[in-house]
Amino acid sequence: MIKNIVVLGSTGSIGKNTLEVVRNLKDEFRVVGLSANSRWELLSEQIDEFQPAYIALNNGELVKKLKNRFSNNRLEIITGNNCLKELVLRDEVDIVVSAVVGAVGLPAAIATLQQGKTLALANKESLVMAGHIVMSLAKKDQILPVDSEHSAIFQALQSGRRDEIKRVIITASGGPFYDYPQDKLSDVKPAQALKHPTWQMGQKITIDSATLMNKALEIIEARWLFDLKTEQIDVVIHPQSIIHSMVEFCDGSVIAQMGMPDMKVPIQYALTYPDRKSLSVQHLDLSKIGSLTFKKPDMKKFPALRLGFQAAKEGGTVGVTLNAANEVAVQAFLNGQIKFTEISSSVEKVINNHLFIKNPCLEDILAADSWARQEITKCLL
Repeated sequence: MIKNIVVLGSTGSIGKNTLEVVRNLKDEFRVVGLSANSRWELLSEQIDEFQPAYIALNNGELVKKLKNRFSNNRLEIITGNNCLKELVLRDEVDIVVSAVVGAVGLPAAIATLQQGKTLALANKESLVMAGHIVMSLAKKDQILPVDSEHSAIFQALQSGRRDEIKRVIITASGGPFYDYPQDKLSDVKPAQALKHPTWQMGQKITIDSATLMNKALEIIEARWLFDLKTEQIDVVIHPQSIIHSMVEFCDGSVIAQMGMPDMKVPIQYALTYPDRKSLSVQHLDLSKIGSLTFKKPDMKKFPALRLGFQAAKEGGTVGVTLNAANEVAVQAFLNGQIKFTEISSSVEKVINNHLFIKNPCLEDILAADSWARQEITKCLL
């Protein structure tokens, strides 16, 4: 039976890889909906190829261009602030791949789960902001992780039960600055920070990888996704990006998920779970790689990692505050308004000044998100 897929963020890195997977499994999946933010030419090509019934857009200029381009098409364009949520609510949707970046993914994630549909989740911010709400809505295996690290943990967990976990070890490439002199980090320019040594990603996530804020968000995501205590989560720098993460069980066994860096692998596993399908990817030849290296992360050099552990431990509104402040700070850095090192330091100030709520409702979370964005904007002036 063919499953109907919606891809939120179809023109981004994860979105494009998702469509590549679907292209190779066209007898099993049909794309019924796409959403994008700005790359309308690529979106037009995707519409031509996959013939979706729905497009979600919250960009007036993009809407005009697409209406002109597809004037004789039966394509329905959903607009407005709630367009992503409206898209996933369409009756024929079976699987939602959430590949959007930032807080915008939360309402759609909640709506997907409430409808009993499968959520293939790359938008880690949904769990960072409101992990307790999102997980309370999810049935077993209704959320399937797309991030390579969380997919690795999910796959390793097939070797044991959740209550047998001693710890999970999240690997990090370290980004472009893991061995960079700390006293020179303040002079780093956006062009330098956007040169990731392993992955080709969007600007925001690439900067997060450079500050290790992306790993901080992954710590919080893992805490909620796998019901872990903060003490059960470790991070290790692994520049080769061959081991995508590991799980240590109570008997001392450590199960690692390995492979060449290719996002199509975790994406396809999320779509086909519990089955595996043939996938044309680069073969892992350990004799050619030669060695795999690991080192402990420097939390003094990369304070974002410490903030991630803090948010995972304290819960409440710390995660949403961290995420919102970071989104604004990253954009300020890309705009040349602040230094690289000021991203994390500014976020920490906002976290320390925010009104902490231990068990926030969705309204509290959205209010904290709004407050954090306003507060860090004032801090950066």
